[in-house]
Amino acid sequence: MKSRIPSPLARRIDRLARRAHRFHRFAHHPLCDEYAGELVPLGGRTRLCRGCALFAAGGIAGVVAIAIVRPVPVVVMVVAVVGAFVAASSLKWRTNKWLTRFAPAAGFGFAMGHLGTAVATISIAGLLALAYRRRGPNRSPCASCPERSFPTCRGMTEIVRAERAFQRLSGRWLQHI
Repeated sequence: MKSRIPSPLARRIDRLARRAHRFHRFAHHPLCDEYAGELVPLGGRTRLCRGCALFAAGGIAGVVAIAIVRPVPVVVMVVAVVGAFVAASSLKWRTNKWLTRFAPAAGFGFAMGHLGTAVATISIAGLLALAYRRRGPNRSPCASCPERSFPTCRGMTEIVRAERAFQRLSGRWLQHI
């Protein structure tokens, strides 16, 4: 089904949305002091989620490692997959992100280099992703925050302000079609 919004306006709204949310797009955590350890500042107001950054770095490290140490026996690949699974299975305990993000991604990236373990690696990674999503975000810093009963806490104020400004401007643009 084709949108009733003209393509140039849709592209303009998309650009506005990207600019409005650039500073927190890859952070997906509240931007308060309690969550400061979960975010990596990239300069200015831009932030990145520490867990996601470690996961990406681990995957890249694993792929680079397999490219360097070829050929690798299948038993080493199996150990990499099992090690990654064991490290990632500690997700329920909310341990250090180097253990729960970087190490599994490195193991999975390493194991993906061998065709025989690639299918198993993808399957295990998919199951772990489902388990992670099912567990949900760690909101323990919010539990003790005095602002938890506020409609918008200080960690979300900047995000909400950007979203409301985006909605006002894009709403005005959409009224004219």
